[in-house]
Amino acid sequence: MEHSEFASILEAARAGADWAWSRLYHDLAGGVRGYAALRGAPDPDDTVGDTFLQLARNLSTFEGDYAGFRSWVFMVAHHRVVDDRRRRGRRKEDPVADLPERGRDDTETEALAAVSTDRLLRSLSDLSPDQRSVVALRFVADLSLRDTAQVLGKRVGAVKSLQKRALDRLASTLPGAYPPGGSERLRE
Repeated sequence: MEHSEFASILEAARAGADWAWSRLYHDLAGGVRGYAALRGAPDPDDTVGDTFLQLARNLSTFEGDYAGFRSWVFMVAHHRVVDDRRRRGRRKEDPVADLPERGRDDTETEALAAVSTDRLLRSLSDLSPDQRSVVALRFVADLSLRDTAQVLGKRVGAVKSLQKRALDRLASTLPGAYPPGGSERLRE
């Protein structure tokens, strides 16, 4: 999204234009959902909703360009995930989910997808919480090192170190999944 385009969309969203909110949601909700899922949110869609509700409440306070807005969105999402984790820690709930009925085709498709997804999720669970956050923000949300550091409240050097250790760990548990030259992303 270009700066001039973002500025007009931001102003329209501040004025309450549905089309502007739809555009912002369409551009960012998938990344927020992916980040929330990787961070273990029990309902990533709720996290997306809570994040955008908070954005709507505080939109008048935001100043900056699209990159700054993306950082702000993921900072809000990060806080929602942390708040939810704290809330769940204080309140022990029965983790029984209401599972929708599914047809045979849906189950087969999910089972095939789960084979590769399960391997990835097991590998991600071996990472520290900070490493998972860095991987999610850098590769799911596609934030820069600087923006990731800002979201997590860490120095850029610390984010680089966490990312390197996470990628090295993933490379050891997912042979062949680490692309050649993958460490080039560390220099961003």
